[in-house]
Amino acid sequence: MLTSAQESVIAATTPVVAEHIEAIAKRFYPLMFARYPEVKTLFNAAHQQSGGQPRALAGAVVAYVQLRHEPERLDEVLGIIVDKHVSLGIRPEHYPIVGECLMAAIGEVLGEAVTEDVADAWGALYEELAGLLIEKEARRYHDFAAQPGGWDGTREFRIVTKHPESAVITSFELAPVDGGPVAEHRPGQYIGFKLTIDGETVHRHYSLSASPNGETYRVSIKREDGGKVSRHFHDRLAEGDMLELLPPAGHLTLDEGTSPLMLISAGVGQTPMLPLARQALEEGRRVVYLHAARDGEVRAFADELEELRKAFPALLQVVTVYSQPRPEDSPDHVGRVDAALLADYAPRDAQYYTVGPADFMRCVDAALETLGVAASQRHHEFFGPAESLARVA
Repeated sequence: MLTSAQESVIAATTPVVAEHIEAIAKRFYPLMFARYPEVKTLFNAAHQQSGGQPRALAGAVVAYVQLRHEPERLDEVLGIIVDKHVSLGIRPEHYPIVGECLMAAIGEVLGEAVTEDVADAWGALYEELAGLLIEKEARRYHDFAAQPGGWDGTREFRIVTKHPESAVITSFELAPVDGGPVAEHRPGQYIGFKLTIDGETVHRHYSLSASPNGETYRVSIKREDGGKVSRHFHDRLAEGDMLELLPPAGHLTLDEGTSPLMLISAGVGQTPMLPLARQALEEGRRVVYLHAARDGEVRAFADELEELRKAFPALLQVVTVYSQPRPEDSPDHVGRVDAALLADYAPRDAQYYTVGPADFMRCVDAALETLGVAASQRHHEFFGPAESLARVA
């Protein structure tokens, strides 16, 4: 707990730190990687280059300062961070590294403004935040390991099937090498991978694209031309190969209730939507499943969705939107997803879930706001570092 003097310093200096927080975050990562190169494997280089990771760190620090005394809202923000950390296997020993390098970055950016009292107060604030995250993560690791089919750390899985879903997306069904049961995940969650590629350790997480079955997990991965890990999955991994998995995590899970859903996705953003749709349909909820793709060649899971539609004809409506359809394609709409299109299909009093590229999600979120959909009814998941949909790119 911070002293009253430290609280006063934080209150007085927060505007200055907030003004320079992105610069601090951008300096923090190179500094940390130079001092502790072993932690670089925990981060996606593409997110560093795009600025997504520094923006996410900056947003988290500012959010914590703003929400420290609002437990309910703070739990929501910290929950998203904990999900990411669990999928990467973050442990208590990582926090002193981050704290040291964050304080060093603050000192470099703010210079003489960082007096001994300022450094002491912000160091104490970081220790407070780290303590909360360590406690929450320890509880999550323990609870997952204690359930049937759970584990602590990593667990070896084997690829039992490798199945192309479209020209760019392939599904990988994974079963544990030890032959034991598989802990259930919540539909909509993702799972972490620890891989070694050309002698280098890398971490990634991918959405679980199938409903829990107690025996296997399934991920469906888009091959990105510049994606080191996605190309490794597509081009080099085969049935029978082994992978190390971390616990499932993620907050894009079905809300409790009976209200209808509108699931809005683009590209590989479909992957968490499939288990969400199945769960909702099995609970008797109406689902409008709207998916945007370039064309029918890259659209995935058409057969799986058709099976769901036949199983729940009165509850499921599938809507396809292609931006560049081929002559043989027959989408429901051609063009982009906008407010007018959403209004044509949106169920009354629905909950809305959106996953896809960041710009797509921002456009959809803005359109839903235009239509008067409350923020509490809008849910989304970023594939990379969590950012605000309101941010201007």
